[in-house]
Amino acid sequence: MTDLKKAACKAIDNIALELNNVSQELWKNPELNYKEHHAHAVLTDFLENQGFHVERKYKLDTAFRATFGDDSAGPHVAVLCEYDALPEIGHACGHNLIAELGVAAGVGIKAAMETSGQPIGKLVLLGTPAEEGGGGKIVLIDKLGFENFDVAMMSHPAPGDMLKPTMLARQRVTVTYKGKASHAAAFPWEGVNALDAAVTCYQTVSCMRQQMKPTWRVHGIITKGGTRPNIIPEEASLEYYIRAPNRAELNVLREKIVGCFESAATATGCKVECDFSDMPYLNVINNEVLASSFETNAKELGLDFNEHGVPSGDIPMGSTDMGNVSYVVPSIHPFFYIGTDEVNHTRGFTGATGAPVAQPYTILQGKAMAMTAIDVFTNKELLHRIKAEFDNEPQRKA
Repeated sequence: MTDLKKAACKAIDNIALELNNVSQELWKNPELNYKEHHAHAVLTDFLENQGFHVERKYKLDTAFRATFGDDSAGPHVAVLCEYDALPEIGHACGHNLIAELGVAAGVGIKAAMETSGQPIGKLVLLGTPAEEGGGGKIVLIDKLGFENFDVAMMSHPAPGDMLKPTMLARQRVTVTYKGKASHAAAFPWEGVNALDAAVTCYQTVSCMRQQMKPTWRVHGIITKGGTRPNIIPEEASLEYYIRAPNRAELNVLREKIVGCFESAATATGCKVECDFSDMPYLNVINNEVLASSFETNAKELGLDFNEHGVPSGDIPMGSTDMGNVSYVVPSIHPFFYIGTDEVNHTRGFTGATGAPVAQPYTILQGKAMAMTAIDVFTNKELLHRIKAEFDNEPQRKA
């Protein structure tokens, strides 16, 4: 391990307890997307005390940008933090740990920069709110918050380690059926039942799953089904997520699902409105060269990707707005084991993300990310290969 990498790891070890305290503060105070005001304050205060130049409320009320170094002297590396939680079940996706390891990596990279004795580049720790459905990174991209980065990195807790997880493109849609109210007992024939349309829609989508590709996902809930049993519902709504491996397949799947929505309206005599989100999540394009550097560094720290590995390949692992980032900046988004077999978005995983057993795994990820950033700063040929792969990525041009 080079002296710069040793300096980074030592700096992280020196504040391990403080990093855990930051994580615990977020875990004990979960906040939903775009409402992460406490997390924003905790993280920005901590980074400012660590010597970073901090821009609070960076383009969004709960986003931030903490910088160190000079990009005129070398590459511009972005390490991303997430910190929003889920409704009712808190940090069941472990964003408190994502924030912790991002801050850890930042402190380590800063120490390496100071150890180098000369400018080697610029580090940005970018606080990105609202990953859980709010598309915070997409908004920041639109507001030019990702301009001039050479690479972007983050890591995500999971039931196992995965270097290059398959993260799907995703679009959210709200489906609203409109019928006609009537007395459900006295004059049911005068009504047009919007709830029947919603139920028919749900069942039709479920029937179509038999013909879906293994990598396609469609799942939804009925969000509105009427007011009282004796009133035929005049309006009912569903919310669906539609997912596929890339934009092209997402468009194909979307067309099929719209057919389900419309057929339910025809069958029940209702009218239907489909409101698709204007901020679809894109699939993550894992930069192979950057991922290889991260893998080498993680292994040097003792991580065995097979010990707690999750099968890779085409198995879908959800969606993230980091996918949109990967279309504009060379990116990685590995998954890491935190000492539990519980899966994301469960109460069991919430407990695991706040447990002491998660800490050594999280700290290791911070170190590996810091070491990877040092590789980017100090190896011009590596950065050239990262950018060459990114420039020639066919998915970005599709």
